[in-house]
Amino acid sequence: MELYKKNIILGIFVLSAIILTLKAAQIQIFDSSFKEKAFQTTLNKKKLYPTRGLIFDRNGELLAANEPNYELEVIYNQLDPKMDTMLLCSLLDIDKESFITRINKNWRDKRFSKSSPFSFINNISPEKYASLQEHLFQFPGFYVEMRNVRSYPHKCSAHVLGYLGEVNQRQINNSEGEYELGDFIGSVGLEKVYEKELKGTKGIEYMLRDNLGRNVEVYDDGKLNVYPVPGDFLTTGLDLELQILGEELMANKRGSIVAIDPSTGEILAALSSISYDPNLMSMSNDRDKAYTSMLQDSVNKPLIDRSVMSKYPPGSIIKPVMALIALQEGITYVDRRIPCDGVYEVSRGFSQKCHIHGPTGNISGAIQHSCNSYFYQVMKEMVEKYGYSNPGKGLDMVMDHLKEFGLGQKLGVDISYENGGNLPSAAYFNKLYNTKYSSWRSGAILSLGIGQGELELTTVQMANLAAIIANRGYYYSPHIIQKFSKGSHKIPESYSVKHEVSIDKKYFEPVIEGMEQAVNAGTATMARIDGIAVCGKTGTSQNSGIDHSVFFAFAPRENPKIAIAVFIENAGWGGTYAAPIASLMIEQYLKKSIDPSRNWILERMLNANLIEEKS
Repeated sequence: MELYKKNIILGIFVLSAIILTLKAAQIQIFDSSFKEKAFQTTLNKKKLYPTRGLIFDRNGELLAANEPNYELEVIYNQLDPKMDTMLLCSLLDIDKESFITRINKNWRDKRFSKSSPFSFINNISPEKYASLQEHLFQFPGFYVEMRNVRSYPHKCSAHVLGYLGEVNQRQINNSEGEYELGDFIGSVGLEKVYEKELKGTKGIEYMLRDNLGRNVEVYDDGKLNVYPVPGDFLTTGLDLELQILGEELMANKRGSIVAIDPSTGEILAALSSISYDPNLMSMSNDRDKAYTSMLQDSVNKPLIDRSVMSKYPPGSIIKPVMALIALQEGITYVDRRIPCDGVYEVSRGFSQKCHIHGPTGNISGAIQHSCNSYFYQVMKEMVEKYGYSNPGKGLDMVMDHLKEFGLGQKLGVDISYENGGNLPSAAYFNKLYNTKYSSWRSGAILSLGIGQGELELTTVQMANLAAIIANRGYYYSPHIIQKFSKGSHKIPESYSVKHEVSIDKKYFEPVIEGMEQAVNAGTATMARIDGIAVCGKTGTSQNSGIDHSVFFAFAPRENPKIAIAVFIENAGWGGTYAAPIASLMIEQYLKKSIDPSRNWILERMLNANLIEEKS
């Protein structure tokens, strides 16, 4: 019996030992949660932010750089209640109320924790940082993080480059852990479009903490650290000198300029006026005040990128395109002469005027002198191609051609918030007039033939039209990017796709001849440049107030290097301001300087204040 009792007791001890051993194994080997908790209480994971990729122009000039930004963070549980808060406030140049607001968070909000660091104040200047660093030991729980923020060496290209902003909760939720509270992200422009390539990859530094939770030293000589990977460098097709000249020429004017290399689709210049210094939106400045001020400017709207967002009636620059469509469809022929006595009779009792000009002779002359009567008649015949009573089919035929020219749709430009413009279809006019399909007639829409009415284009679409004509029938989608520095990142394949229009190449030469003669002896003589064959077309976009000044062109005629569109709001005739500004841009790009003989044009354009004169 005694032996039996001994065996039972021994069995209990053995079983207890086995249970304890298994439990220890579970804790130490199989279940990592206890190890992780211990790890978390002794180690602090410090985020290491990568440097954002730099942005350059086509010649290697720096457009977007980085500069250090100091941010004061705090862990609430480590605060010393006896801390001299007034001293801290004086060092940071804030008041006591601001201190209380910044230190007290909504602790029920999952974004904040009393035991985790959160941002107390950012954008600390180097001077304040130097003073704060001397006294930081007096403020337990506070520590400084250094992060890079954007800076812009030149006060231009604000809309193209864009700016950074702090991530919101929706972006955090959708990032699958890639972004955290306080991270920066591209908000608009190139910064937004190429965020993935520019941002780089964050790293982690493990710091050993003491019993008070303070960082003591790097853990295990940094063997567990993951170092940040810098963002990729982005080279654009922009020409900085051309961009700067464009912004100077557009000072005190509302509008936009887009210039394109026709052979590649690379955008050489893209600007919107009124603009702003991109450094105003840097995270290291008081950007909230600047942003609010610009947002409230309902007259100049500096935050709107007019080059891709604003849509306008193109005016007479559409005439070369309409000529190409009419020739392709057999509606007209090159040597056709349509008389013009200054008035075009649309219907009995209703007529449209044309400006006084010399004889047109043929389709080239009609473009040279921008004859409205010629293109009213051509538009009428295109719309009525399938019969007087079936204008919808003819209109849709014209619109289908215009779609091939990239109109009525987004071109896919790598600038955020691009607008597609507007191409009115037969269905649109059916709804507008609220009648049966065959009840409206060509006379109601003839203004489309001279770029008025419901037809609306963006400036980048206008520049692309010039590129298509320069190329005699094809284009590459306009784009800012030229290349990345790392082989792992490629530019979108869509930018190397050749888009061709269904216009026979032979029809381009008479149209181009008319555009060259428009510059040499027509409506655009202010765009003439000695030694360069400029082919262009003026437009005067009708408006409820003062008309808009429009011009598009390419140069030289053979082997074109630049296609450009200039749109200036409320500036009157296309030949008055848009044409000379475009010619100065062309000359700067092709010759790298403005000939002294044309300085009078340069000075006149630079000094013109159309906001005061035309408002």
